[in-house]
Amino acid sequence: MSGRNGTEAPVSGGGAAEMAVSGGGASAGSVSVGGAAETAVSGGGASGAAVSGDGMIMVVGAGPAGLMLAAELSLAGAEVTVLDGLPERSPFCRGFNLNARSLELLDRRGIAGRFLAEGPTVTASMFADPARPLDLTQMDSGHPYVLGIAQTRVEELLEEWLAELGVKVRWGHTLVDLQQDGDGVEVTIESGGRRQRTRVAYLVGCDGSRSTVRKRAGIAFPGTPATSYGVLADVELADPAALPFGVTRGERGAAFVIPRPGYVRIVLDDPEPPADRDGPVTLAYFQRLLDDQLGRRVELREPRWLTRFGNAARLADHYVSGRVMLAGDAAHIHPPTGAVGVNVALADAVNLGWKLAATALGHAPAGLLHSYHEERHEAGERLLGTLRAQAALAGHDQDLAPVRDLFGQLVERVPGVGKYLAELAAGVSTRYDPKIPGEHPWLGRLAPDLELTTDGRLAPDLELTTDGRLAHGPEPITDGRLAHGPEPITDGRRTSVAELLRPARPLLLRLGDRPLPAAGGGWVDTLDARCLARPDLEGLLIRPDGHTAWVSTTSDPQPTGTLATALGTWFGAPVDLGSPR
Repeated sequence: MSGRNGTEAPVSGGGAAEMAVSGGGASAGSVSVGGAAETAVSGGGASGAAVSGDGMIMVVGAGPAGLMLAAELSLAGAEVTVLDGLPERSPFCRGFNLNARSLELLDRRGIAGRFLAEGPTVTASMFADPARPLDLTQMDSGHPYVLGIAQTRVEELLEEWLAELGVKVRWGHTLVDLQQDGDGVEVTIESGGRRQRTRVAYLVGCDGSRSTVRKRAGIAFPGTPATSYGVLADVELADPAALPFGVTRGERGAAFVIPRPGYVRIVLDDPEPPADRDGPVTLAYFQRLLDDQLGRRVELREPRWLTRFGNAARLADHYVSGRVMLAGDAAHIHPPTGAVGVNVALADAVNLGWKLAATALGHAPAGLLHSYHEERHEAGERLLGTLRAQAALAGHDQDLAPVRDLFGQLVERVPGVGKYLAELAAGVSTRYDPKIPGEHPWLGRLAPDLELTTDGRLAPDLELTTDGRLAHGPEPITDGRLAHGPEPITDGRRTSVAELLRPARPLLLRLGDRPLPAAGGGWVDTLDARCLARPDLEGLLIRPDGHTAWVSTTSDPQPTGTLATALGTWFGAPVDLGSPR
């Protein structure tokens, strides 16, 4: 199976095909990049002559990271193509949730509702002890819960959205080699037994834990190999009452059971994995393991998928190497605790998308693309540390029982501890260095989805074009409303931060009486509005990924010079400090 789900060397059994992102099963066809036709040669050895894809960005891997990244690039106006080695999407997956941070990011693109319509939401989550779940409603989030949704369905919805933006995934196309220089990347693609070479401006590997892009780019992947393993089975119970949902403890272990439509998912520790970790997991093996750990017979039947996973933890040395980037499991793998793989992949993609697009389109300030590595590599290090702690506390080591109990007491008795752990585990507390001084709690963090009242007009950089679209933005406007948006933004009534961020562009909000300049350069949109719930706000500068780059309030006013610094640092946008509104 592909490493899209954050594990090292996973194995599929029960007749399931291996889901390597750049693996076999290619379908016939050829790659078309930027309208250029590749010279194809048959056979597995030689390659055709390379041609240029001009400003094309190639994304390898159509998992959550690749699909979300391609959508972000498309929103920003960059030319993008997405390849995946599979002939079609696999029906198997490990992940079954979207956390609060993922839903916040999707909300800022106007598509969270599509996902929320798919499954139940749960307001509690385990950190260390299943008997003491964290209360997610404590989080400072517009979505203080976990959404139950299969990764396969997440991918389907993202692919549908991407198609609406005019980009379709090219299935059955496998990247087999790459060579980069200062001006682009030459890639070799195999499809239907033929190989083609093409040249693209940038290449992003979203191709899982065994990433071909990472290996061919020579990016090291240090960390720790798996030291313990688990197995899971999607099966039916001969007697549905024999094994309830949740955790069932037995004589020698425990079974974790998740309800699925028409079947159940059972997860077990695997105390003695075979010498060949790539060997298939059979139903007979899983049955023996289940019976031994529970100390009783629970008959299984109709296996859909069986697989093994480990607790390997690795982090790529570089997320950005010249014109090659990594995102998702290609950049990091981690223990399965918390099932955060899909969520971290989405966060990578939203952070990278606007930076790579700005770089490709030629209006990025110096160092912007490298800030992707700085911000997400640091987030990856923090994530690995958190997951290691969770895995140790959630294990069956009785020597750690007093530590688990102490953690439980802290959560229950010390105000703020549960909130801190919930936001840490869900990524809600993620903060990026804003590169300017300031102590406001929003600075560097995702800006809250404030309700705003406009003055009935758009600032010059946010004007409407003659065809009814937002200038520089992909969202059509009908009767004064953004497409899919519940509130008009041009009639002097209500809008919100999330709605204004749908075009995936930087946004300067001028919210108070203090005169603030408009951003220049044509890339940053400026809007005059009021926030009735926070009348102390003077101004907010928000990055396309939703993170706050500058904030000023009446109680803590920030110099206009720091606004100019923030605009220049992140957007290369000039400001005429002598010409406020």
